[in-house]
Amino acid sequence: MYKHVALLARRKGMTHDEFRERWLSGHTPIARDIEGVVRYHTVVPTNPEAAEFDGIAELYFESLEELHDALGSPGSRDYDPTKEVAAKAREDVDDFLAVEDRPRFIGREVVQRDETGGETDGLYKHSAFLVRKPDTSHEAFREYWETEHTPLARDIEGVVRYHTVYPTDPEASEFDGVAELYFETLADLHDALGSPGSRDYDPTKEVAAKAREDVDNFLAVSERPRLIGRETVQKDATDAEGY
Repeated sequence: MYKHVALLARRKGMTHDEFRERWLSGHTPIARDIEGVVRYHTVVPTNPEAAEFDGIAELYFESLEELHDALGSPGSRDYDPTKEVAAKAREDVDDFLAVEDRPRFIGREVVQRDETGGETDGLYKHSAFLVRKPDTSHEAFREYWETEHTPLARDIEGVVRYHTVYPTDPEASEFDGVAELYFETLADLHDALGSPGSRDYDPTKEVAAKAREDVDNFLAVSERPRLIGRETVQKDATDAEGY
């Protein structure tokens, strides 16, 4: 499954509450009907004052061609769609988003662990937007991430679902990948990965601590945005298990 992940930043002069109301009540009904979208998630930060972004919007497509047709290609924070609803959604974002401050990521999602049957609505989610260490190629980064780190991360205490998302065009992507870890409760998430407000964390659980130590081997941690939030499934036209 291919997805477009947008890290949302509100327009200047708006409060987070104003942004959230406009996003969820005004924009979401448009976005979930964008041509080709088969699944749509919104992720609202659990602690907006400490979060780096005001939310995350995730649009899923069956094919990369359908995604590009609706939302444009990677390499730009903006896009100029030609499909009717996609064009309407793009026009609408100018009313509540600071588009230039909104990183986005186009990638292919791989489910590494699932104890939910694909039912992620209402779960708490840690999204880490990964940046490789200097002087490391994307290929070397990905090899390490897949073979060394992922086996640790999927066994972090409390994790009930874990995705890795690989960029479809690494050279044009703002990040080298996205890691998404789901938890049943916010307490479980904080216990494993720390609280919002910092790009780093100091876990005490055994596997979580081992995973945190390992990220220094391949990630530029200080350049890795993350967001802790609660996911809502706004649309699902897929076979949910495994998406």
